[in-house]
Amino acid sequence: MIGDKGYSTKAIRAHLRRRGIAATIPERRDQVCNRLRYGSRGGRPPVFYKGVYRWRNVVECCFNRLKQWRGIATRYCKTTQWCAGRRALPRGR
Repeated sequence: MIGDKGYSTKAIRAHLRRRGIAATIPERRDQVCNRLRYGSRGGRPPVFYKGVYRWRNVVECCFNRLKQWRGIATRYCKTTQWCAGRRALPRGR
């Protein structure tokens, strides 16, 4: 799973670990500070692969394109000229 910083809570990471799902989620700045404050008792940082995280942008761009296409595909008749031209076409097309 590739997630943004909003999904970096301990509970979410533990849930993914229990299910055997590998996660690449960056740590939030406050979590890093809290972990470092405990020193050696703070534990080690969670695994984070920058190369894998870069693919998140590709997925987001794909979803944005789909949203833009959906806006075109579900466009309703807004002008009377367009509607009049559409009605002139034979039915069944």
